[in-house]
Amino acid sequence: MSTEHHEDVKILHSMGYAQELARRMSGFSNFAISFSIICILSGGINSFAQATGSVGGAGAGIGWIVGCCISGFFALCMAQIASSYPTAGGLYHWGSILGNRFTGWVTAWLNLLGLITVLGAINIGTAFFFQGTFGSMIGMTADPVHIVLFVAVITVIQALINHLGISLTAKLTDLSGYLILATTAALIILLLVFAPTHDISRLWTFTNNSGEAGGNVFPQTDNMLYLFALCLLLPIYTITGYDASAHTSEETKNAAISVPKSIVQSVVVSSLAGWVLLSAIMMAIPDMTAGAAQGWGVFFATMTAVLPGWLVTLLYLFILIAQLICGLATVTSASRMIFAFSRDDGLPLISKPLAKVSVKYRTPVAAIWAAAIAEILFVWLAQTVSIGGTNIYTIVVNATLIFLFLSFAIPIALGYFAIGTAKWPTLGPWNMGVGLYKFFAILSVLGMALIIFIAVQPPNGNVLWITLAFLVLAAILWVVFENKRFQGPPVGEAIAKRQAEIAAAEAKFGPAE
Repeated sequence: MSTEHHEDVKILHSMGYAQELARRMSGFSNFAISFSIICILSGGINSFAQATGSVGGAGAGIGWIVGCCISGFFALCMAQIASSYPTAGGLYHWGSILGNRFTGWVTAWLNLLGLITVLGAINIGTAFFFQGTFGSMIGMTADPVHIVLFVAVITVIQALINHLGISLTAKLTDLSGYLILATTAALIILLLVFAPTHDISRLWTFTNNSGEAGGNVFPQTDNMLYLFALCLLLPIYTITGYDASAHTSEETKNAAISVPKSIVQSVVVSSLAGWVLLSAIMMAIPDMTAGAAQGWGVFFATMTAVLPGWLVTLLYLFILIAQLICGLATVTSASRMIFAFSRDDGLPLISKPLAKVSVKYRTPVAAIWAAAIAEILFVWLAQTVSIGGTNIYTIVVNATLIFLFLSFAIPIALGYFAIGTAKWPTLGPWNMGVGLYKFFAILSVLGMALIIFIAVQPPNGNVLWITLAFLVLAAILWVVFENKRFQGPPVGEAIAKRQAEIAAAEAKFGPAE
């Protein structure tokens, strides 16, 4: 066992957990899994109309920058905490360690719901992308049944690949990292070369494209500040998923340094590449008025209008592959969250099987398939009880924003008060300092308030009721059941007991890899 690996295992043992998962991910692989989930070729393209359908060109040129900064505040704070507590299901542990059993439990459920819904959003987006590009080859339409079936098929494939081991998943997400950068670069160059105009002033020009003018992406309003706030949905949704680096901490070498660096780097690289890409798309639109009126079809209309047909098809193929691997990486992240929560008995009645790790593949197999099944059921339910059509995409995306970012915000806010106390006495080796952490923590909480506000605005008012229903249900479950049953991560004597069990197991079977 190398010195680096020994230190990783030592940190994990100090929190009362055995090294059950295979620690085979390099620092780049840890970066790549977050970069693959962020995937500007998924959220950036599938949600592009939220820029043109709100304030026009400035939605990409200026709105993207503002939204990425908001996501960046969260990422910096999460990186600081991850350096001190690099564990699978990181957010759940952070919420528990920096707060208490209740805050950890709530964080876990919010993050779990966020991961399931974001997997649904990614795969629904991929389904609509496939339907609009290659769907005619297999007779696929935007019919809800077709969308659900497509999501089910690709989710099963994504789960199967995860089942077969972290090495295979890491190789594919490593490939995805290069593919995203190469395809993005190709899109930027080609769009600018074939663009009928290079009017860069579009990127800071505000136009009221609400209502019919923007293809009814957002309802009609005369309030430009309100519309600008809505355009932030595009970058904030796209630049998320970087918690995957934390969720795969126990499979990453030199995790206390690699994980926080990966969180920050994935956000920075995605933000910069995404801004250039969206700016190129915006400048390539032949006519801004006609383009905005296309609504959710503006990206496809632009590609068809300015690029040769064969080239469009080739680019669509690479984009589709990137979107499929984006979903694959999200299954990885969601399954590690389920595994980590289950090994502390966080899921009543089903925790024991979900906490098991395959001896052959060294992956949490049951947790992987649980994440896949939960996402398929969620997508089916969403299509059944909601609205059908592309609107389901925005409903799922906005629910994802609230659940995920609330799960980020809780441990960040707790960390503001815990840093420097007995709960968080020392910072990890990746260290931006107490003062900067507190500054970005305040900005994150303010950002959370803005996210909640824009996520529940029309036409996504149902998201508010979904969120409130979950909070009420969570409160009832905690008071009636979980407050008496759930013990949370090991603390005090429980850690010592688990450490003794780990030592006994290693003496009998040898140290974990």
